[in-house]
Amino acid sequence: MIPESRHGKFRSGAAVVAGVVVIFILSLGTDALMHATGIFPPWFQPMSTPLWIFALVYRVIYGIVGGYVTANFARARPFAHALALGGVGVVLSMLGVLGTWNKGPEFGPKWYPISLVLISLPCALLGAKLWTMRSR
Repeated sequence: MIPESRHGKFRSGAAVVAGVVVIFILSLGTDALMHATGIFPPWFQPMSTPLWIFALVYRVIYGIVGGYVTANFARARPFAHALALGGVGVVLSMLGVLGTWNKGPEFGPKWYPISLVLISLPCALLGAKLWTMRSR
């Protein structure tokens, strides 16, 4: 049997990982669906601003869902875990900013990856807030 402290740390890490995985799967799955149905142009082709806004909107929703999932798995401290999820989102989004900066229009306008950095924490915390409101 795993000692309680190690079990708690494992559960905390698993809660954050679960949120990241949910966001990742939903985001990439929706991207693939949008490209496959022709709503978005083929991969690595420039997109119009309204399409980038649409992608940002569903990423906001998925960020909230990820925060909700994380809070659900980390019931003892949902906001602390959502904050950790948001921090992971900030780091991963910053890597996206650095990786796509000045790479060309097929990687989107500069405001898009910056927006992903800015929404990470608020979305994760809002998801935790929704979970706590529902769990009462």
